[in-house]
Amino acid sequence: MDTPRIQDDLYEHVNGEWLSKAVIPDDKPCAGGFSELAREGEELLMKEFRELAASGNLDDANMKKAVSLYRLCLDEKRRAEDGISPAQDMLDTIDSLKDIDDLNAHLVQFVEEGYPLPFKMTVETDFKDSSSYGIALWGAPVFLPDSNYYKDEMAEQKKQLMPLFVGMAEKLLAKTKLSEADQALYIKDALAFDELIAKYVKSQEEWADYVAAYNPIHKEKAAAFFKPVDLTGLLGVLFPIPFENVIFTEPRYFEHFSEVFNEETFTLYKHWAYLSALIDVSSTLTEEMRDIGSSFGRALSGVAVMPSLEKQSYNLASFFFSDVIGLYYGRKFFGEAAKKDITELVQSIIEAWKDRVRKNAFLSDSTKDKAILKLGTMKLKLAYPDKTDALYDTLVVDESLTLFKNCQRLKKAKKIDELKKFGTKVDHSKWDMPGHMVNACYNPASNDITFPAAILQAPFYSIKQTRSENLGGIGCVIAHEISHAFDNNGAQFDENGNLNNWWTDEDMANFKAQTLAMVEQFDGIELPWGKVNGEFIVSENIADNGGMAASLQVMHGMKDADYKAFFMNWGRIWCQKAKVEYDKLLLSIDVHAPHVLRANITPRNFNEWYTAFDVKESDKMYLPPEKRVVIW
Repeated sequence: MDTPRIQDDLYEHVNGEWLSKAVIPDDKPCAGGFSELAREGEELLMKEFRELAASGNLDDANMKKAVSLYRLCLDEKRRAEDGISPAQDMLDTIDSLKDIDDLNAHLVQFVEEGYPLPFKMTVETDFKDSSSYGIALWGAPVFLPDSNYYKDEMAEQKKQLMPLFVGMAEKLLAKTKLSEADQALYIKDALAFDELIAKYVKSQEEWADYVAAYNPIHKEKAAAFFKPVDLTGLLGVLFPIPFENVIFTEPRYFEHFSEVFNEETFTLYKHWAYLSALIDVSSTLTEEMRDIGSSFGRALSGVAVMPSLEKQSYNLASFFFSDVIGLYYGRKFFGEAAKKDITELVQSIIEAWKDRVRKNAFLSDSTKDKAILKLGTMKLKLAYPDKTDALYDTLVVDESLTLFKNCQRLKKAKKIDELKKFGTKVDHSKWDMPGHMVNACYNPASNDITFPAAILQAPFYSIKQTRSENLGGIGCVIAHEISHAFDNNGAQFDENGNLNNWWTDEDMANFKAQTLAMVEQFDGIELPWGKVNGEFIVSENIADNGGMAASLQVMHGMKDADYKAFFMNWGRIWCQKAKVEYDKLLLSIDVHAPHVLRANITPRNFNEWYTAFDVKESDKMYLPPEKRVVIW
């Protein structure tokens, strides 16, 4: 194949040869970049689990529990013999509900054990007081990937997807003791209740404004919205301490809650809950049910086969013991020299950020001072934590019990631990991601950035790469996460993680004008798999833009800065080959721009791009100066 000039297509220039030869694994929706590191890490840890399960040679008590769960999942023969019977009590409990009064009597059990309800309850850091927890109430989930799929403009996509969901539901319900007539009725009712939910729950586009999820409401007023659900009784049992407010994350849903859930819709709810619960636990029953239960999700992503039994066993252990495995991974596979080097890199990027804030043209001095304070107090969580949560010491895995029973007990123990946090002080030393996860994040409620060890690898980062390459890779990603402290959401939180307006009205107006330019830069771009919504992805694009600006600032202070290597590695980290179904899905649910646009659009805003490769007006990667956007 002919390689395009870098001045015309950075992404294809650096990735084209790999993309032309790469084969997407049958059990994955994509390959390359983040997913390639995740696959390599998965294989590495699967090998560890294989050896640990065989030898039993483990001093770490919590890793022993993870390995025990892994062994239970591997026992395909035992699970086949048990069939659906381990889940029968759960299904019977749901099916035997007589009315809403009966459900109210079971509410505590349903919340603690994770049974489907027409709402969800969690304990989260309070946005207004980051040292305390709040009780958050959420709407129920829909069957399709997003509530937008239920709107008229996506009727064709819904028409294509819903038969796939129904086919999965029919096969799963056929494994139950329900008659054929009841199976058909349960699906019909579940779909009807799903439609009621979809009318009012938020879309992914709405969730992109996560500050809008903070809506404190007095618990008595909340209880009035919740009727006929006995919210007052539920709160009294779960949280037996004085408090006034709960948080409605989806006010529209709860304003219409009585339309969704009432005596007339109760049977619809019950059959929706039965089917939802069965889908949720299918992976812990037989292999056949795991295959059926994951079929709809695989179809959404274009994945041909489910993960192998060994992979599923590892992934299940990783789900329940994520921090334990992350600490094991970090200690064994990530060196102290790399940790020291990456810490120095992060600190240099923070200093570059401070310098850019000082020189910013649209902020007032008072806002600049507070932004610099926020940068100076930002906490760094790099590679892996020193210890895991005390919760893991209390968890129990009993190999004499079924896999389903163990998973339900673990789920319940974790939920009760979460609920008990209400009334205590938030521990901001806890990590949002485990050490073996290939990802990174900024937490506005803690004002911290987390970079697990697993992402601190080539092409993102390596001690063997040049500093310029590392800045074009992990440097931009680090600075991207720092940028979230000042994007359209993060800018509303102060240095302590509290929702607090520390901007002047004029500064915020200037910032919003800048974000509009960023929306316009991406909005409406046509890709082979769909059209880009610039408003939906604006926060992440602001972060990419700010991340590159700060990393280039560090480059300016280097004697041996190699801007060509910088931009080429930027293009390299976004390399991804995906199933077309997965690309379509991401357009509707992912707040990040498609990989090719992240690689090709962000550099065009910076003068260094034009100088490094002598990019001219006639080149496709050229953007006129008046259209270039540099917010930070």
